[in-house]
Amino acid sequence: MATGKLAIVGAALDLGSARRGVDMGPSAIRYAGLFDRLESLGYSVEDLGDVETEIPERAAQQDERARYLPAILASCAQIAARVDDAMGSGAIPVILGGDHSIAMGSLAGLHRARGPGGVLWLDAHGDLNRPDTSPSGNVHGMPLAAALGACGFELDGFALPPWVDPKRAVLVGVRALDPGEKQLVRDLGINVFTMSDFDRRGVAKVLDEAIGLASGDNFVHVSLDVDVCDPEIAPGVGTPVRGGLSYREAHLAMELIAEAGILSSIEIVEVNPILDHADETGTLAVELVASALGARIL
Repeated sequence: MATGKLAIVGAALDLGSARRGVDMGPSAIRYAGLFDRLESLGYSVEDLGDVETEIPERAAQQDERARYLPAILASCAQIAARVDDAMGSGAIPVILGGDHSIAMGSLAGLHRARGPGGVLWLDAHGDLNRPDTSPSGNVHGMPLAAALGACGFELDGFALPPWVDPKRAVLVGVRALDPGEKQLVRDLGINVFTMSDFDRRGVAKVLDEAIGLASGDNFVHVSLDVDVCDPEIAPGVGTPVRGGLSYREAHLAMELIAEAGILSSIEIVEVNPILDHADETGTLAVELVASALGARIL
């Protein structure tokens, strides 16, 4: 059995997304039994509750190129502080989204605690848009670019990005990239493993290489957008893209991360209960987090 401490941080934020509902993601994941599942693995688990967030009806939009950015960054600063505190106490942060913009808070907090590190970004999308390249202005499509210092975003009280070493930023499971994202991949030399790589090489070979590239000093963060999975097993996401990971492929990916022993923190994002079927996606989220933290069949 696993040992150690976990600190759950909820981030019920949906300002970065065009579709409402992901603000209920943390509740759906908790309702699906996250706390008990993680305790059953042998961890000591503390739920720190949710950070404060605005809603679109109250938040100032200001800039169409980065909608609701000030309110998003304010919430991310709270996430960053809780992640920093958790790391300081020796706990592994488990951050529950919310849309993927929350990753800016996770990575800024990890950077404050440890310095620049690596990230395994499991997602159907690149999240590498910037305000001047984004087709939508939705900030949940920008957090990895922001963490790499490409957006000019700042979190009050935290160091300026980059919070991640570009050579240790690894995209996994991607199958939908915008033109500006492709250019940033080339400009920064970001490592990308698309679903075509999975088809050609298999999960184990792809994950072994991805883990090796993300590994190194300070931290390795696992940022898991549930839309990396195929919509057949994860219907409750706001931006589904067909052709994603199957149930067993997703679990094997998480199991390989656990076996590598590199995980410093994990977040799971974009669970949208409004679009889900009987909390199927929330339950999948719990199962995948458990696999990443050491759950085994035998």
